[in-house]
Amino acid sequence: MITVALAKGALLKDSVSRFAKAGLDFSSVLESGNRQLMVPSPCGRARALLVRNGDVPVYVAFGQAQLGVVGFDVLREKQMPVAQLVDLGFGGCHMAVAVKENSGYERAADLPAHCRVASKFTHCARSYFDQLELPVELVHLTGSVELGPITGMTEAIVDLVATGRTLRDNGLVAIEELFQSTARLVGNPLSLRLDRGELREIIEAIRTQDQLSEALI
Repeated sequence: MITVALAKGALLKDSVSRFAKAGLDFSSVLESGNRQLMVPSPCGRARALLVRNGDVPVYVAFGQAQLGVVGFDVLREKQMPVAQLVDLGFGGCHMAVAVKENSGYERAADLPAHCRVASKFTHCARSYFDQLELPVELVHLTGSVELGPITGMTEAIVDLVATGRTLRDNGLVAIEELFQSTARLVGNPLSLRLDRGELREIIEAIRTQDQLSEALI
């Protein structure tokens, strides 16, 4: 049986739609009354694991799921040994450095050495500031990182930005972009090597959807 790790939240609806077009129906995970974390498809050949976005590459890397859908930001942060198969194009956002609007900082290099920077994505943040050769103290937060500069605990944040509304509503502004992020189809490398065609069929069906969409643009 094929097991697919699907992320709860913003990516879920589009993920279900892509797999449906590839022949795997996981639509029951979208039902308001659903509380199941492991959901079989009606065809009986696959099941979905409903997990947190950050846990998708973990389940795939350990082989508990052969395929999964996760944001590129999570892949960059987690650094798990999974195969990136298809850029699905949805869930677009970017990782950015942001500061208070009145801070006077216009780019990340303007930040003072050894200042504090809050982020959920400390690996991505560390890699970026190391490239700048700017030593900073990273503060790992799991909630609203915007409070770091607002309270004066940190000079800046590194976080995902989609529309930018949360930054604006809290008096912050993005000054640097680290990278763009979209949803990616990922796979377990060993499962892909041992595949007898079932996984390849699904992957190609999903890849074909993307190629058709690009051709129509």
